[in-house]
Amino acid sequence: MNRKKVLVAGATGYLGKYLVKELKERGFWVRVLIRKENQKQLFDSVDDFFIGEITKPNTLKGVTNDIDWVITTIGITRQKDGLTYMDVDYQGNSNLLKEALASKVERFQYISAVNGDKLKHLKIFEAKEKFVNELETSKMDHSIIRPNGFFSDMGDFLKMAKGGRVYLFGDGNFRLNPIHGEDLAKVCVDSIQNGVKEETVGGMDILTQNELAELALRAWGKPIKISHLPDWMRRFTIWLLRTFTSSKKYGPIEFFLTAIADDNIANQYGNKKLEDFFKQEVDRIKANTH
Repeated sequence: MNRKKVLVAGATGYLGKYLVKELKERGFWVRVLIRKENQKQLFDSVDDFFIGEITKPNTLKGVTNDIDWVITTIGITRQKDGLTYMDVDYQGNSNLLKEALASKVERFQYISAVNGDKLKHLKIFEAKEKFVNELETSKMDHSIIRPNGFFSDMGDFLKMAKGGRVYLFGDGNFRLNPIHGEDLAKVCVDSIQNGVKEETVGGMDILTQNELAELALRAWGKPIKISHLPDWMRRFTIWLLRTFTSSKKYGPIEFFLTAIADDNIANQYGNKKLEDFFKQEVDRIKANTH
């Protein structure tokens, strides 16, 4: 049994749940940081709960007491509650790091995103990378994981495909290798265990956007219909959003529209295939509509 004590922050999110499961299966002692008492029912095999809010440092006092390792997936994809990326992705994780340093935690792992270091001009990455810099310059032994898109993020392709046609900007030849949360959780735990400082993590299949669109259409049993829109429309959309909406609105769309205009290839891991995930999702959607 490996009795290192691990705190998971962001445990109620997509990746967080897989991390908790993976850690418990490997015999770790696990504490999860949750916001509300009723979130305890989301977990069935956790050793300890700590109720606190990442953006309120006074509620985090003692969260890392007796903890060896911290893994944080904290970040907001869609801003709500009036909180910004800086409030959560940067300041929230910074609050947690201060607790970890005070408790003399051995190692701290942060889940950022692939190419975040190259896309600091995007609101979503500006905050993440500010925290990466703080972690790297702290005296903490750290591990930074940069995953590619999650399978769950590819749901937008499935939604479009349901209507019988997928729209892509440009020629659709940019490539990416998204990863399943379960595969990613294994790499995260391996990395913190082995002292890996930084790693990009993607799935086993490298696909062009055209191939991704085809998989989504096939999952619905639709004929292959893909429309390619001129790239100026993508750039104009980003400009419009930045000019006329707040970062709350444009942050996630700006990120998506920028990410699709380049290759996003991370180191290949895992064994789960996007094609299978799409089929399962379609089955699930059909079952819920009957």
